[in-house]
Amino acid sequence: MGQHGGMNERTEIDWQALRSVAAEAAANAYAPYSRFPVGAAGLTDDGRIVSGCNVENASYGLTLCAECGMVSDMHLTGGGRLVAVVATNPEGQPLAPCGRCRQLLLEAGGTDLLVDGRNGPRSIVELLADPFSPEDLNTPSDGG
Repeated sequence: MGQHGGMNERTEIDWQALRSVAAEAAANAYAPYSRFPVGAAGLTDDGRIVSGCNVENASYGLTLCAECGMVSDMHLTGGGRLVAVVATNPEGQPLAPCGRCRQLLLEAGGTDLLVDGRNGPRSIVELLADPFSPEDLNTPSDGG
């Protein structure tokens, strides 16, 4: 899947099923301050569906986005790579990931990751143009 064959085709991804799992996760969000519950669901390269919800904190900067919980769930349940992701409200309407989460999703899925949104699925690199990636850590600096 992804680079290993097959799952990168948008028609092979059941976006409605992912939205449904994300909406269920959003219903369990802890959002007493913003009252803006968010759930995220992702399809991994081995076919698992992982999910997470936002968890707010009185110290607002410590709030965890739904995508953070989803990536943690992916690693907890066997690792791998994300192939497709969606974040939604409790009604299942897609929401755009914040900038921090776009970087997190790039790390968890690579440049082939598809992210569903209001205008349909798009590549993570369309959402996070010219991203900093793991490959940048291996690139020697020119010193200037």
